[in-house]
Amino acid sequence: MHQTDKAIGILGGTFDPMHFGHLRMALELYEALDLSRVHIIPTRQPMYRKQPVATPEQRFAMVECAVAAEPALVSDAREINRPGPTYTIDTLIEMRAEFGETPLCLLVGIDAFLGFASWHRWEEILQHAHLIVAHRPHFHLPTTGIVSDLLKQRLQKEIAYIHEHRAGGILLRPITSLEISATDIRKQIAMGRNPRYLLPDSVYDYIKQHKIYSIT
Repeated sequence: MHQTDKAIGILGGTFDPMHFGHLRMALELYEALDLSRVHIIPTRQPMYRKQPVATPEQRFAMVECAVAAEPALVSDAREINRPGPTYTIDTLIEMRAEFGETPLCLLVGIDAFLGFASWHRWEEILQHAHLIVAHRPHFHLPTTGIVSDLLKQRLQKEIAYIHEHRAGGILLRPITSLEISATDIRKQIAMGRNPRYLLPDSVYDYIKQHKIYSIT
């Protein structure tokens, strides 16, 4: 086990492909929360959404391309390398064993948070990490139900909390609203259009080199 002084961020997703929306969210939260770094972890086999088009290895390679020039963001292959269905709780337990008492911060968007009660073993997640909920202007939180109850019990106002406690808090943080869709990027590429300025040039170069998403 080893420990760092600052909390570690964790951003998971299919990243099919990784784009500037993902990257901007990770970097803004890294800076706003004074994290030591953010681990970008592509999922191998998502359980609650359509299966990715690119292979796990291709999606990890695209993450590597995307974060190569930004030391604050670290590509992490642990879910790609773990066989079977991918569950967040398994990743958090593994990282907790690896990083000891260092605080872990799971970075999620507001939409994912609203569905939190449908996650596998969701009741255990806050035992291992804080939840950092990135939101855009004019977002709405439920006033009843499990998510509402969690916020009443766990919502924190001070950033210091996530560094002073290993897990258990929920923080709401505004981020720049970049309405970029991986689905739309894949469609544009399939139609022969140029998706530049929606994702890093290095990622687009990898996509072209390996003919991912192309219909030809």
